[in-house]
Amino acid sequence: MNELAITVIGRDRPGIVADVAEVLARLGANLTDSTMTRLRGHFAMTLICTGPASAEVEAALAPLAAEGQLLATVRAVTPDGEVPAAGEPYVMAVHGSDRMGIVAAMTRVLVDAGGNVTDLSTRLAGSLYVVLAEVELPAGVADTLIDRLHRTAAELGVEVTLRPADPDLL
Repeated sequence: MNELAITVIGRDRPGIVADVAEVLARLGANLTDSTMTRLRGHFAMTLICTGPASAEVEAALAPLAAEGQLLATVRAVTPDGEVPAAGEPYVMAVHGSDRMGIVAAMTRVLVDAGGNVTDLSTRLAGSLYVVLAEVELPAGVADTLIDRLHRTAAELGVEVTLRPADPDLL
């Protein structure tokens, strides 16, 4: 079995997820991890599956991209197997007036503390900018990290919270 990373992007329309999933199911590919979102009217999906060779999947997805509305890429990847968590799970939420550099500054504070961002989403609603990040932090750093996050957030003019993640919801 091959493990493949597949991305599909383009102008959103109803049925993209079903179309891609049906193609993969017909090929006998098993979807193991996936994420999909709409970004200001554009569709973006990334998934990992096991199944046939990448060339076969590319050929099967080609008709979906034939009209130039979607771009699908397929890449063979090396399976990592089960990767144990590298730390304790937390959720960081940031909100405030939109400005450049919020994600860069706040994630740099996390990384400098040994954290790893495992999921990130951002939304701009009018002038309100919201960041939600799932992070793994080394044991015992959260108490000192929150002070650095608050200082950085104050410099940016935004608010930040850091809370332990509920593992049942991740």
